[in-house]
Amino acid sequence: MSKTSLLSLGSMGSIEEDTSSCSCLASVCNGFTQRWRDSCDFARKALEMGRKDPRKVVYALKMGFALALVSLLILWEMPIEDVSQYSIWAILTVIVMFEFSIGATFIKGFNRGLGTFSAGTLAFLFAGLSILAGPWEKIVIVISFFITGCCASYLRLYPTMAPYDYGFRVFVLTFCILMVAGNRNGGYVLAILTRLVLIALGACTCFVVNICVYPIWSGDDLHRLVVNNFRELASSLEGCVNGYLRSANYERMSSRFMDPASSDQMYLGYKSVIESASREQTLLGFALWEPPHGRYRKLHYPWRTYVKASNAVRHCAYTVMALHGCIMSEIQAPPEKRRVFREELQQVSSEGARVLRELGSKIDKMEQLGRFKNILEQVHEAAEQLQKKIDHKSFLLVNSESWEVGSRRKDLEELDDPPLQHLGLKCLSETSIYVQKPLTRLPDKDFLPKQNVRRLVPWPSSFCLVESDGVLVRDDEAKTYESASALSLATFASLLIEFVARLQIVVDCFEELSEEAGFIDPDVVVLTECGGLWTRLVRSLRFKK
Repeated sequence: MSKTSLLSLGSMGSIEEDTSSCSCLASVCNGFTQRWRDSCDFARKALEMGRKDPRKVVYALKMGFALALVSLLILWEMPIEDVSQYSIWAILTVIVMFEFSIGATFIKGFNRGLGTFSAGTLAFLFAGLSILAGPWEKIVIVISFFITGCCASYLRLYPTMAPYDYGFRVFVLTFCILMVAGNRNGGYVLAILTRLVLIALGACTCFVVNICVYPIWSGDDLHRLVVNNFRELASSLEGCVNGYLRSANYERMSSRFMDPASSDQMYLGYKSVIESASREQTLLGFALWEPPHGRYRKLHYPWRTYVKASNAVRHCAYTVMALHGCIMSEIQAPPEKRRVFREELQQVSSEGARVLRELGSKIDKMEQLGRFKNILEQVHEAAEQLQKKIDHKSFLLVNSESWEVGSRRKDLEELDDPPLQHLGLKCLSETSIYVQKPLTRLPDKDFLPKQNVRRLVPWPSSFCLVESDGVLVRDDEAKTYESASALSLATFASLLIEFVARLQIVVDCFEELSEEAGFIDPDVVVLTECGGLWTRLVRSLRFKK
């Protein structure tokens, strides 16, 4: 091989190495750029979270302040030098106990306090047994570990012990650490007492900082959540009825239905109400531990009745979900039939939404119904008008062509005196029925508008025509589909009436809540700005009662 060939091969190899190194450098740069973008996006979302809920920023500052306060134990030197050595116990207590709300902090504190106290007591007992055992001290410690771990793990599995799972973990962990520390130092009593005192100090720091510095109450969150459920369901109800009467395009609605993250407000409204059950139970567990505060000064405040009222609203939300299902269904009533009941349907929905908003506003202001004692009167009247309209126009909701109006059945024609019920009207709307022979022939193909022949909804069509030997006839299957589409309108109307019936449960739960929580009567005028110190004091005492 010549020298020129060797030089060319060497240059080609160097070019390939340069290309591979450049590609590696480009991939590294791309990866770094992607990570930088992800970091910026994460920082932006974190700032947005703090902007939407400033309490989270306050919680973070309170956590840092509590840790800084308890870390001052590191500087402790006299008179007990072990305090600075074991200050980590107080720091760990603050880390595991400090929660977002005061109720959650109290629950964590109770679990940790109960677990720590039980572990300390049991450690004292086994420490005394291990000292009495003499040379068998190590064996006693191992046996104590086995008994404690076995019993605690078994009791944790009992269903009623589920709320105290954290307490069991703290119990086992504290017991093991106390026994090991006492055995290593040879002083069980001093080790146990020092750690218990530091844990109590850390717990007190959590309570003081969390309560005294911008307190965050779970009861307030539960109160706002229940009020929001009333308002969201009212908006969703109006949206469902208005959307149904608008005869919205099917393809658009179908795509929204298939997308769970839809921006459809009627879907998001009742969805938030239905999915709030788990959060309500969590907030209820925290609120029950909170002391009287703010507007909730009554001892043993009826937080469970709040959840009961929200459950009644959720019971109505299932009906709204069924109404939304009518909009999404494959079988749709034609728009001209919906327009017949338009006024009554809108009246029921607007009155039902008004009741929900009024009750939500009363809970938010903590007021009784007052002059709205009969708050369901108007919505009941609207539902009655809708029911009367259905009775009067029921021929639109069934296939009236197949009715035997004015005819006798063959088995009754032989009777001399047929029963009266077989001779008169069959329903309230029979006088409004225009009976004609079923359509068998159309003189002109343009008899029906093109927009009606074309599908308003995918299935079934309001008018399904087939051509046979040059004659347009109505298909039997199309008649069945047309009857089913009319019945879908009856289903929607009956669900709306069912919603009105369920509102009575909501009102009953609200009245129960207003009585137990001591809501004020808005009809009683209280002049808070007038009167002296003694008058204001008497009023405050009455309010507390």
